[in-house]
Amino acid sequence: MSQSLVTMSYIVATILFILSLSGLSNQETARRGNYFGMLGMTIAIVATSLSDTVNSYVVLILALLIGGSIGVKAALKVEMTQMPELVAIMHSLVGMAAVLVGYANFMDDSSTISGVEKTIHEVEIYVGILIGAVTFSGSVIAFGKLSERITGKPLLLPARHWLNLALLVMAIGLGQMFLSQAESGGGLAPLLLMTVVALAFGVHMVMAIGGADMPVVVSMLNSYSGWAAAATGFMLSNDLLIVTGALVGSSGAILSYIMCRAMNRHFLSVIAGGFGTGSGGEAAVIEGDVHPIEAEETAQLLLAAKNIIIIPGYGMAVAQAQHTVNEITKLLRDKGKRVGFGIHPVAGRMPGHMNVLLAEAKVPYDIVFEMDEINEEWGDVDISIVIGANDIVNPSALDDPNSPIAGMPVLECWKGDTTIVMKRSMASGYAGVGNPLFVKDNTRMLFGDANKMLQEVLKALKG
Repeated sequence: MSQSLVTMSYIVATILFILSLSGLSNQETARRGNYFGMLGMTIAIVATSLSDTVNSYVVLILALLIGGSIGVKAALKVEMTQMPELVAIMHSLVGMAAVLVGYANFMDDSSTISGVEKTIHEVEIYVGILIGAVTFSGSVIAFGKLSERITGKPLLLPARHWLNLALLVMAIGLGQMFLSQAESGGGLAPLLLMTVVALAFGVHMVMAIGGADMPVVVSMLNSYSGWAAAATGFMLSNDLLIVTGALVGSSGAILSYIMCRAMNRHFLSVIAGGFGTGSGGEAAVIEGDVHPIEAEETAQLLLAAKNIIIIPGYGMAVAQAQHTVNEITKLLRDKGKRVGFGIHPVAGRMPGHMNVLLAEAKVPYDIVFEMDEINEEWGDVDISIVIGANDIVNPSALDDPNSPIAGMPVLECWKGDTTIVMKRSMASGYAGVGNPLFVKDNTRMLFGDANKMLQEVLKALKG
């Protein structure tokens, strides 16, 4: 395939990627956005495969078969509850790819560039490996936290900010050494040392971030993986990789900013450490008695209510209860009830986690509302049902300045007439914070597996 045809194919793929991002910004067009993205990637792979840059089709076909097989197996095997950690581990692969491409470019003796061009290329290699290594190690730690192989509590080392600063200064100093030595054909030692420093920085950065901030971390790592891909594009002189990486990097950064703003957090404070680690004093002790409720009584309360809000959390994903929730929603709406869903920006383990689950169950988009829309209507809500959520409905975020999640906007469901909280136990949420909502006078606790209990509620509603 001629270079002009490859370039044209890349332009078409780029347009499709932009349309994909545009489609993914809205629930109604998200499916179409995915199709645009898949078509764009197919065109990009085919065009690259047929270009003059491919020297060995055997290696290329083997790589496509191995990568495609892993992707198909993951798509068939991974549950919706495992999507956050899958996204994190995929980000790590992008980071590792940037590191490997960087070292391959550094060791390539066939390059004939010299002078300023050579220096620019060496800067591209150094920056690409730096971003890739941080992305790789940070994503691996995020995977461990999201899959609960590593504790969600922040690891706060003494003088951690000074440690981060020292690592940054080392990376800059090693960069200067690398550029000076690369002029005479060396530079491997400072490049290897910088890689170790970058890996350590990625580990320390994510380990210091608490569970409540993990959705922001996922979007942040998404941004990093985009910049790593863009750096790879510069190293390979591939325009499509540069543009695509820039799109992913900028969109991930914007998403991180939007989520931080929704959580009343500063992006730098998320990177600097765990949620609320700067507060002084002890968090308030939660005292009071819980008021249990059974499925049959829950059904009676729902039948007597007119305005119902459902707040899904990670527990709904774990129990795979979204389809039962949709059945209950249909039944109640058929009976003339007004039913809506309140979605917190950081509900679940990744951005949009709950929206994806509800879309999978075919819950109508027009009854799914963001936190800001719902928080203005609690005075008119008869019953709110919290399904496996904790931190996003925790009053201590507003009432207790010493709480680890102090200052985070939450869904203020306790302002409605009655709140029914569905949980397996009284255990704290992912941020490790107790919840005074559970002991409020207008709260009822429906204990048990969310799907099983909702099935009982559905049966009682039909009866």
